[in-house]
Amino acid sequence: MKAFKKRTAIRIATVSIALASLASPVAWYVEKENTEEGIVALAIEESGRLLHHYDAVNLSGPNTVEHAKSAAQTISGGLFDIAEIYNAAGQKLAESLTSEGEAVDFYLTAHGRPGYTQASYESLKLPGTRWVLRVFVPLRGSDNTITGYFEGVRVVPAWQHRQILSSSLTVALMVCLAALLCGAALYPVVVHLSTDNERKAREVLDSHISMMEALGRAIAKRDSDTGAHNYRVAWIAAFIAERMKSVPSGREMQGLIAGSFLHDVGKIGIPDAILLKPGKLDEAELVIMRTHVSQGEQIVKGMGWLDGAHEVVAAHHEKWDGSGYPRQLQGEEIPLSARIFAVADVFDALCSKRPYKEPMGFDDAMDILEKGRASHFDPGVMDVFRPLAADIFQKLANISEADAHDLLKERIRQHFEMQ
Repeated sequence: MKAFKKRTAIRIATVSIALASLASPVAWYVEKENTEEGIVALAIEESGRLLHHYDAVNLSGPNTVEHAKSAAQTISGGLFDIAEIYNAAGQKLAESLTSEGEAVDFYLTAHGRPGYTQASYESLKLPGTRWVLRVFVPLRGSDNTITGYFEGVRVVPAWQHRQILSSSLTVALMVCLAALLCGAALYPVVVHLSTDNERKAREVLDSHISMMEALGRAIAKRDSDTGAHNYRVAWIAAFIAERMKSVPSGREMQGLIAGSFLHDVGKIGIPDAILLKPGKLDEAELVIMRTHVSQGEQIVKGMGWLDGAHEVVAAHHEKWDGSGYPRQLQGEEIPLSARIFAVADVFDALCSKRPYKEPMGFDDAMDILEKGRASHFDPGVMDVFRPLAADIFQKLANISEADAHDLLKERIRQHFEMQ
């Protein structure tokens, strides 16, 4: 769970920082544009008031030029550094520039006669650090017809430039902080939901494992044996698989463990007279006994989480040279999990005490397994098993069923993600 919390914290922090990194520049840009538009709107409103004051909106009277010049001079000394007034035909009637306006006028693009019908503006970056806002406003009379045009240029002073930048950065930082706080608020919610989901998944898994153990005990009882063999072979198979060059994936390992534990589940369907017969089975009885494989397949197939066990249950009696049953599979036609199990099963059967035999010594057991190399057993699996065999033998010597259960439980916790 600690690893999950760490991964969750890193992922949420990464997403939050990414969102903040994307949203902050956007917020900065939007705020800058809004501030520009606010400045322009104020300039247009103020210039309109002055134009009306100097009667420079209706540009058709006898004193039109004088009125336009007076308005342009007043406006250029206030919100604008350049003020130009045109009549309805687009002819310039007046122009006034401040010293700042004269300094930037050279860089402004000239245009033809104005003919626009809507107010607009453009933001220009000039050489050096100068920044200007250029405004275009159609003048309308009382009947809403266009009577002329006003064009103004404002050189944004340094203090206002800093104010816009400061305001934009403040908004950007607020958005950044909001994204990070949102991530921090989401973290405990995600952890809580995950913890609850993990608890429910654990309960489901526990019920599955309990069912698997119940089936294993039922098999052992019918076969006049304890369940220790099932625990041991499942643990040995997992132990071998963990040291393969290509370690089986999570689901494959789960299937190997479940299949090893339930390899003989089909014996539930074998009659007691055959299953519990003390002597050697005759040919007809042997045919019936071998049906435990197909019966086991029917039991585990379609049981959802036990589907992975099907490979071991179906092929645990196949042999590398093709002399096994029920399908006479050969070599790598046999699923890897079944090939691993075959070594684990025979080794445990030889080295453990059964009602009908005493345990075999380690060297004798290894001699038998070596003789079965490339005939019964996969040579590759034997290569992995051989250096592990002595440790496995020592680990399982005289082990109780409870201890075998605990050993397997460790592998289940690891491979069924129950840490």
